[in-house]
Amino acid sequence: MSVLVVIPARYGSTRFPGKPLAMLRGKPVIQHVYEGAAQAKGVDEAVVATDDQRIAAAVKAFGGEAIMTPSALPSGTHRVAAVARDATCDVVINIQGDEPLMEPAMIDDVANALLAEPHVPMATLCRRLDSSEDIANPNIVKVVRDQQGFALYFSRAPIPFHRGEMAAYWKHLGIYGYQKAALLQFIELSPTPLEQAEQLEQLRAMEHGLRIHVIETTHDTIAVDAPEDLKKVEERLVARSPQPMP
Repeated sequence: MSVLVVIPARYGSTRFPGKPLAMLRGKPVIQHVYEGAAQAKGVDEAVVATDDQRIAAAVKAFGGEAIMTPSALPSGTHRVAAVARDATCDVVINIQGDEPLMEPAMIDDVANALLAEPHVPMATLCRRLDSSEDIANPNIVKVVRDQQGFALYFSRAPIPFHRGEMAAYWKHLGIYGYQKAALLQFIELSPTPLEQAEQLEQLRAMEHGLRIHVIETTHDTIAVDAPEDLKKVEERLVARSPQPMP
């Protein structure tokens, strides 16, 4: 069974136009994401899916593979599916092009879960939250799981509510794995009320009955959503590898 990583990346962004090409320790953000994916042991191929020639040129310049996709596609998931549809693969991993801290081990955890359980349509990651500030932050998505590790709900609200002893809270991390057939099914599904209320695409899958296996990890990520995030990410990269980039 083969695993394909697709990294959707677009130039346009309301808060940070061109962020995949923003420089971070001597490399564009998209290169950090691509290299992390390429280093995952269980990945057979990694590609960037974009609608912008500037991003495609940057990827090709550092030796990566970029595939042009239509600009009219409504989401990054549709961009991933456009590449995966014609690819020879069993499992597809979607890593956003603004996640330069995504560890190869995190990618392998998602891929291995789906390879081991081909009847499971989707998988993703979570990490325990300890900060009350993060728990209350609506930009940090929380997830609750059942006893088998499948998602019960994702929310921007601090779930679960606790009336007595402090509950455990789990942050959802921005990586999605799909059985290829489940991905192609997902993009045909209509938007759902909870998805629209929370602005969380994964709720569409759940509302249509697709189960999501949520795997615990000790790793964490910081997405580059705005220019000020570059400094936070750089601090993490320096902590990982103190030597300056050439």
